[in-house]
Amino acid sequence: MNSPDRRKRDRVDTDDGIAAPGDSKRRRLDYEDHDEHLGRIRERSLRRLSHVDYTVGWICALHIEMAAAEAMLDNIHASLPKDPNDSNTYTVGNIGHHNIVIASLPVNGYGTNNAATVANNMDRTFPSIRVRLMVGIGGGVPGKADVRLGDVVVSTEVVQYDMGKTVRDGLLHRTGIPRRPPPAVMTAVAKLRANHESKHSKIPSILSETFQRNPLMSQYARPSSLPDQLFDSGYDHVGSMDSCVGCEKSKLLERSPRSNETPKIHYGVVASGNQVMKHAKTRDRLARELDIICFEMEAAGLMDGFPCLVIRGICDYSDSHKNKRWQEYAAATAAAYAKELLSIIHPNETQTRSTVTTPSITGQALQDQRKALLDSLRFEQIDSRQVNIKAAHKKTCEWLLQHPDYVDWLDPTKFSQHNGFLWIKGKPGAGKSTLMKFAYSQAKKKTFQNGVIASFFFNARGDELEKSTAGMYRSLLLRLLERLPDLQEVLDIPDLVLRHQGPSFTWETQMLCNLFVEAIKRLGQRPLTCFIDALDECGEDQVRAMIEDFENLGQHSCETGTKLSICFSSRHYPHIDIQHGRQLILEDQVGHGQDLEKYVRNKLRAGTGEFVEDIRTEILQKAAGVFMWAVLVVAILNEEFSNGRIFAVKKRLQEIPAELSALFKNILTKDKKNMADLLLCIQWILYAKRPLKREEFYFAVVSGLEPEQAMVEWNPKYITTDAMNLFVLSSSKGLAEITRSKDHTVQFIHESALLQLEHSPSKDGMTARLEYGRDFAAHRGQTPLSWAAEEGHREIVQLLLDKGAEIDAKDNDGRTPLWWAARNGHKEIVLLLLEKGAEIDAKGNISRTPLSWAAGKGHKEIVQLLLDKGAEIDSKNINGWTPLSWAAANGHKEIVQLLLDKGARYG
Repeated sequence: MNSPDRRKRDRVDTDDGIAAPGDSKRRRLDYEDHDEHLGRIRERSLRRLSHVDYTVGWICALHIEMAAAEAMLDNIHASLPKDPNDSNTYTVGNIGHHNIVIASLPVNGYGTNNAATVANNMDRTFPSIRVRLMVGIGGGVPGKADVRLGDVVVSTEVVQYDMGKTVRDGLLHRTGIPRRPPPAVMTAVAKLRANHESKHSKIPSILSETFQRNPLMSQYARPSSLPDQLFDSGYDHVGSMDSCVGCEKSKLLERSPRSNETPKIHYGVVASGNQVMKHAKTRDRLARELDIICFEMEAAGLMDGFPCLVIRGICDYSDSHKNKRWQEYAAATAAAYAKELLSIIHPNETQTRSTVTTPSITGQALQDQRKALLDSLRFEQIDSRQVNIKAAHKKTCEWLLQHPDYVDWLDPTKFSQHNGFLWIKGKPGAGKSTLMKFAYSQAKKKTFQNGVIASFFFNARGDELEKSTAGMYRSLLLRLLERLPDLQEVLDIPDLVLRHQGPSFTWETQMLCNLFVEAIKRLGQRPLTCFIDALDECGEDQVRAMIEDFENLGQHSCETGTKLSICFSSRHYPHIDIQHGRQLILEDQVGHGQDLEKYVRNKLRAGTGEFVEDIRTEILQKAAGVFMWAVLVVAILNEEFSNGRIFAVKKRLQEIPAELSALFKNILTKDKKNMADLLLCIQWILYAKRPLKREEFYFAVVSGLEPEQAMVEWNPKYITTDAMNLFVLSSSKGLAEITRSKDHTVQFIHESALLQLEHSPSKDGMTARLEYGRDFAAHRGQTPLSWAAEEGHREIVQLLLDKGAEIDAKDNDGRTPLWWAARNGHKEIVLLLLEKGAEIDAKGNISRTPLSWAAGKGHKEIVQLLLDKGAEIDSKNINGWTPLSWAAANGHKEIVQLLLDKGARYG
C-alpha cells in the first residue's frame, strides 16, 4: 500500500539525481547516435513490422514488471498475429535500434514450468530472437554482497535449488545443473560492468525520463517514506500484517548508511525454484552452499530452451518479513538496467542479417569449425525418401511446367501476389510426391548461376528426423550453406560453437529455423527455390509452427526483394493453409487426368477393342485422380488378362473398391493363402523401432515361420538377394517394397497402406499371434523379450510385457533382458523393465550385474538410473571386480567420479 506522503509529493530531489514524476527538468538517455536516428525510429514505429524483425525477447512474471518494461520502450509498435497455440500476450516496441517483444506469465502463473511455456511460445512466434532477458523482482541475500532494497542483481549463473532427490537423513541431493547466460550477452554485461568502474550507472536518469513520460507511474518511484529494514535471520515476523509495525526494533541489523540512494548493481548466482523463499535461516544456508545472492521463481524454467540473462530488482530479503511495498520500485530499477544494457549492444549483434563471429578463431581453424557444424547437420537418411520415389512415367507430369500457377510462382515480378509460395494438394496416392520429384529434378536442370535448389521429402515411415521439421531445416540449411559458402558465417555464433563442442549437443528446431532465416536474409539477389513434400507426414503442430515461420519469412522476402520460392505438397487433411500463397488441387487438373490415361493405356496389357476400351474408361472413372489406385488395379487386372481370364476382368474390376484404403484391405483379405507370412510381415514392419534391412526382415519373418531354418548360418549362394526380394513381395501380397537406399530397407509401398494397417480391426488379430511366441527361446536361449531388449526395440518390449512375457527369463549365460538393455545402453528400456519389476541386481554366469556392465560400457545415464533405483554399488563378479573397477579399467572418468560420489569402495 502506498503512503499518503508518496501519493501527494510533487518532487523529491536526491543527491544522486533521481527525480520523481513532476521534475521539470527532462533528463534524456544519451544513446550513441540517439538523436540522429530518433526520427527514423519514430517513423518506423508507425508501420507494422514482421515477426522476424524482433530480436530481443523480454519476459516478466508479474503485471508490475510488465508495466515497468513497457515504460522503458521508446515506441510501442502495432501488434502482430500469433500462433493459434500461443497463449502469450505480447507488447512489441523498440529501445533505440533494438526491436523488442515483451511477454508476461499468466496471472498467478508463477514458477519454472509456466516460464518455460511462455518462452517456448515466444520463440515459436518470434523466430529471430537473439537477446533474451528475464527481468523483474527478486529476494535479496544479505551477506558478502551488501544487497539492499532497490538494488539490481544480474545473473552470472542460475541454479534450481529445489530440484533433486531426497536421500539418507531426509537431505535433498540437488540434481539441477547450473546454467549460465549466453556468452554474447555476458560480453555486453562485462562491457557495462567495466563502464560502471569509471562512470555512474544511467539507471537514475533512465528512471527520471521514464517517470516524466509516464506521470501515472508515481508508485514506481523509490518509496522514500518506507525504511529499508533487515532483521536478524533468527527473528521471524510477528503478526499477520504485512508491515513490521509489531516487530521488535532491537532485532534490526545495523548497516552502514550509503552516501546516496543510487541502486547498486550486483553480479552473482541467482537461485530459482517453484516456491517462495520466506525463511531466513534456509536462505542463509543455501546461500552458503551455492554462493547465492538472489532468490526468484522463474529463471530455471527458461535456461534450457530460452537461455537468458536474469535481471532482478531487490524487493525484499527472502525472509518472513517479506512484503510488497518495494516491488514497483524494484521492478523499475531492473527494467532500467535492462534498458541501459541494451544501449551498449550494437544493433548488428542482434539483427538477423548479422551474426557475431568468434573473434579468436580465424583462418583454417574457422573453416574447420564451420565444417564440423555442417557435418553435424547431415543425417543418414537425409535424402532417402526422395531417392525411393519412383521417377515419373514417360511423358507424364510435364503439364505442370506450363501451368499458369506454377509459371507465376517462379516469376519474380509476381511475388507480391503469392509471397513466393505454391501449395500442391491432393488425395492420398494421387501422385503428389512423384510430381514434386519431377518438378525438383526439372528445376535443378534449369538452375541459373548462383541459384540454389533444395528439397525435403517428409517420410512418416522413416526415422524421426525424416518426419520432423528439425530434419527438414537440417536438410535445407545444409544444401544452402554448401552451395553458397559465404553464408556459412551464420554459424559463427559463440553460443552455438560452445554448445556444439559439448558432449550432448543436439540441433534444436528453433535454433535451426533461426539459422535458416538468417541465411536467407543474406542471400541478396541470389534465388533460393525449395520443394517440400508430404507435409501431412510430419506432426501437425510442427507443420503449423513451420508454416507461420515461413509466412513471416515470405513477407520479409517480398518486402526486401529476396528471391525465395517454396513449393509445398500435402493431402487435403489436416487442413493447413498459408497466407497469400497459390494453391493447386492435383486431382482437378486436366493434365493430371491425361497422365493417368497415358499410364493406363501404356501399362494395361489387354490388347485393343471396345471391351478393353470400356475397361480403361472404368478404371479412370473409379481412380478419381488417385494414381496409386490405378497402379494397383492395373497390376491386378493384368494378372487376370495373363491367365486368359478375359471373362473375369469385368467382374473383378467391379469388385474392387474405389477408395484406396479399402483397396489395400481388399488385397490383404482377398485370399487366405500364406496368412502366417503376411501377419509376420506386417508385424515386423509396423513394430520395428527402425526400418529393417532386407536381410534382417527376411530372417525375422523366417524365424517365426521356421525357427530351425532361421538359425542355420546364412549362405548367400542359396539365399540370394533376388530370393529375398521375391519373399518380401509375396509375404506382403505386394504391399511392401525394398527401398533403393544403401541399406535396402523394407517399407510399405505407400503411407496409406501403413495407415490402413495401423487402424485396421485386424491388427488385434495380428497382435494376438504374439501370444504363441512371447517366451519362445531361440539361439543362445534368448527369448523374444531378451532379443528386443538387446536391440533397443522399446515398442516390442512393451508389447511382449503386456502379453505376459517372463521379465527375468535368463539365456544360456544367465543374462536377463535388463542385463542386455543396460549393457547396450538402452536407457528407456532399462527404465521400462525396472518399472515392470525386473530384478535390478540379476547376475549372469560370471556374476556381473546390469550396473557392472553399464559402468564398464560407459553408459553414465544408465549407471545413474540404476543407482537411483537402488542397485548394489559394490557388487563383485567371480574375479572380485566391482562396477568401479570396470569403469576405471575402461577409462570412463565421469562414471568413476559418479560412483565415488555415491560411496563406492575403492580400497
